[in-house]
Amino acid sequence: MADDMGFSDVGCYGGEIPTPHLDKLAAGGLRFSQFYNTSRCCPTRASLLTGLYQHQAGIGEMTKRHPTSTTGFVGHLNKHCVTLAEALKPAGYYTYMTGKWHVGAGDPAWWPRQRGFDRFYGLMGGASSYFRPKGLYLGNDLLPVPDDPDYYITDRFTDYAIQFIAEKEDDAPFFLYLAYTAPHWPLHARVEDIAKFEGRYAMGWDALRESRFAKQVRLGLVSEEQGISPRDFEVPAWDTLTPEQQEDLNYRMAVYAAQIYRMDYNIGRVVEYLEKTEQIDNTIIMFLSDNGGCPEPWNTTTPRGNSHLGGGTRADIHDPDKSGGISYGQGWANASNTPFRRYKTQSHEGGISTPFIVYWPAGLKVQAGSIVHSPGHIIDVLPTLIDLAEADYPEVVDGYYIHPSPGKSLRPVFESGDRVPHNWLFWEHRLEAAVRHGDWKAIHRQPTGRWFLFNMAQDRTETVDLAKQYPEILEVMKRKWWEWALTHKATPERLPSRASTETPIDFRAPEGGVPPN
Repeated sequence: MADDMGFSDVGCYGGEIPTPHLDKLAAGGLRFSQFYNTSRCCPTRASLLTGLYQHQAGIGEMTKRHPTSTTGFVGHLNKHCVTLAEALKPAGYYTYMTGKWHVGAGDPAWWPRQRGFDRFYGLMGGASSYFRPKGLYLGNDLLPVPDDPDYYITDRFTDYAIQFIAEKEDDAPFFLYLAYTAPHWPLHARVEDIAKFEGRYAMGWDALRESRFAKQVRLGLVSEEQGISPRDFEVPAWDTLTPEQQEDLNYRMAVYAAQIYRMDYNIGRVVEYLEKTEQIDNTIIMFLSDNGGCPEPWNTTTPRGNSHLGGGTRADIHDPDKSGGISYGQGWANASNTPFRRYKTQSHEGGISTPFIVYWPAGLKVQAGSIVHSPGHIIDVLPTLIDLAEADYPEVVDGYYIHPSPGKSLRPVFESGDRVPHNWLFWEHRLEAAVRHGDWKAIHRQPTGRWFLFNMAQDRTETVDLAKQYPEILEVMKRKWWEWALTHKATPERLPSRASTETPIDFRAPEGGVPPN
């Protein structure tokens, strides 16, 4: 799993960043053009691990627990779910994890070793320095801050992943969850990797979006007729920036590209080890991102109004003790999510669309390199792996009722290239709601307080609001969303800083024109 990486950042999804190892997996496997996450790191990880909507697992928002929270927002994996590791262990699997946990850190009962993983190396929290990370754990033991001048966290996550597999005591199968922090801020990359990209983004984000879209059309991922969404209204045209701003932003994007390049290199290391040990053919590999590109500046030196510039300084990028506040900016995030609108945390396609690659030489029966256009969701991963491993999904564990997974196995796609799709799919994060039914998608945008309606077959870039043209369809979509929210513990809460949690939320669309947001 990549972290904060947009839909178009890797080569086989339209990007110019060299990702030869992911491209090779895509060429020998499947790519999905409409696969969804939950728009943010903690919720997506909760859904991936449990096969549930994130609220059912207890992480409707983030891992910080709010005293007034309902059970859908307690901020850690609850006891009414099982993780992939907990489900696969009884079927004889070794279970390993390296990377970012971020689904509950306060109580050791919430940690990976206590949620089914035999071995763990990584971060409990959400972000850290790539060179001198704090909060690293090996198993349940907190490690000192690394003092190795050659330490780089993407490399080390991979080192431990390969080590765990290599140290298996017998021929039993294994499950590995490798959750990279790349390319999440802070912008930290090896100097030799940055050098490969320095100066390559002087064309700016407008030209980059057009170039990526043209490549996506050639690849067959999107249609030329639907077009590309307009540049985000909060992002200025590249040619309106000063030369100094362009130079700074050119460098930031180079570092971001270097982070993805290094991640791809390390994925190649894992594949190479599996090939060398003759395990590759019967190993299924899945790759995806937890949300769309991140527009957050996260730095007090960069006012929110200038978020297109990113946070931090060029010196910060090379400061190994920095653990946050250094980002590539909203303009590049807009390019990362080509051809879609909006970003991480939001329910527009730019926030919830992920590249999804599946590689399995012994198991895929469809033509290698095929593109699957049927929609899928991250809740489908657990049911798929449970199905393939012939493992049991429990109804009760230690006296706690386990929610049935709303996901659907992808096995039919692997065998025939198609399956019966989800009838309904739902999203909620920070008062932003979305529901998809067939080609129809309705979105509630929290800042505007109204619902929008889009036809995904004609307008996946979500540029034409059809709410007034088809009010009866929108009403059905809204009603179904509320039914889901009330039965899946996703009833939106207003955070204490915004309003009382007892304040009702009016999701009816107000009168007036459609705002640009």
